[in-house]
Amino acid sequence: MKSTHQESLRQDYCRIPLTVEEERAQKEPTDIHQLSWRIFRIMAEFVAGFQLLSETSREVTFWGGTQIKRGSQWYKVAEELAQRVAKDGFTIITGGGPGIMEAANKGAKQGKGTSVGFNIHLPNEQSLNKYVNKGYAFHYFFSRKVMMAASAQAYVFFPGGFGTMDEFFEIVTLVQTGKMQKTPIICVGKEFWDGLFAWIKKVQRDTFKTVKREDVELVTIVDSAEEAYKIIAKSEERLFF
Repeated sequence: MKSTHQESLRQDYCRIPLTVEEERAQKEPTDIHQLSWRIFRIMAEFVAGFQLLSETSREVTFWGGTQIKRGSQWYKVAEELAQRVAKDGFTIITGGGPGIMEAANKGAKQGKGTSVGFNIHLPNEQSLNKYVNKGYAFHYFFSRKVMMAASAQAYVFFPGGFGTMDEFFEIVTLVQTGKMQKTPIICVGKEFWDGLFAWIKKVQRDTFKTVKREDVELVTIVDSAEEAYKIIAKSEERLFF
């Protein structure tokens, strides 16, 4: 039996039935031209996502691992940070799942702020955490990522896995190339991030010269909710996406 929380958010889920082509594609190789009707599912996800964002303001997006345990150091830091910025009137956006996402949504709820969860349909049926009060579930990862990046005026990255790294490098690339307004990119947890940035500086910046000094400076690494909060508090609302 579904929980009251899940029932209350059901109307925000994208439940478009699979097309004949999609069902066939799951069973056998399919010519790409037969999948053109998928555009309608993609359009529906973008329309619903942007509609939800139009109802929010001053967004801060949190990213991080689903495996971060409740009560652990970084769970507590994410919860504390989200609570503080929510009290200041910011909207907290996450992927709506467990771990760091749950911690941030929990903090937003404690701070009496808007707590948004952009979830994803997965084979193991990841569900929205109970602290989300505005939720939507996507079929496609790429449309979900657009919504999580679309309007935030600060991005906060906690320790995570390949998904977190994917999202981190995409945001940095968008800002670096001017496709996105320069926006604070905050990495929380020096123990986790320092090794990566030591490699970026030594190998990419100094040896191969594939990134510039100013590219590395787009990111700020902090170790506490207080440090991250001070950066977010000074951030400005996005003018364009």
